[in-house]
Amino acid sequence: MRSKEEELEALLSPTIKSLGCRIWGIEYKPQGRYTTLRIYIEHSDGVSVEHCADVSREVSALLDVEDSIKSAYTLEVSSPGTDRLLFKGEQYAQYIGQVIDLRLNYSFEGKRKYVGQIVNFKDDEVIMQIDEMEFCFPVENVQRARVMPQYD
Repeated sequence: MRSKEEELEALLSPTIKSLGCRIWGIEYKPQGRYTTLRIYIEHSDGVSVEHCADVSREVSALLDVEDSIKSAYTLEVSSPGTDRLLFKGEQYAQYIGQVIDLRLNYSFEGKRKYVGQIVNFKDDEVIMQIDEMEFCFPVENVQRARVMPQYD
């Protein structure tokens, strides 16, 4: 996680927790004069529209008071969904055995996109099985990782 996301998570986490939710992940995307802030939340009973609206309202008020985002911004609050992004190491560990779509910051063996099953996570590295081979990717080189739901 980059420092702005960490800063925002530290700021927003107590408020979101007070609403009975927890932060799954944050995406902070500055784009010129405008910024998009996406907050993915979880709730023990599942995330409802009301949860998203409550979090959005409280977070918006807090960000206005704290002036944490200097430019105009769009706030999006949602559930991480079944095809959720993975933001932290412990999240990779929760999905051992699942197939993920992994995008790298820097290519490995000439590729930046890998799809395979997580077989382990340790020492800040995700170990994936792709076809018959295992690959080890440092989380610091992961640009984006998304769980690929398997439907029977």
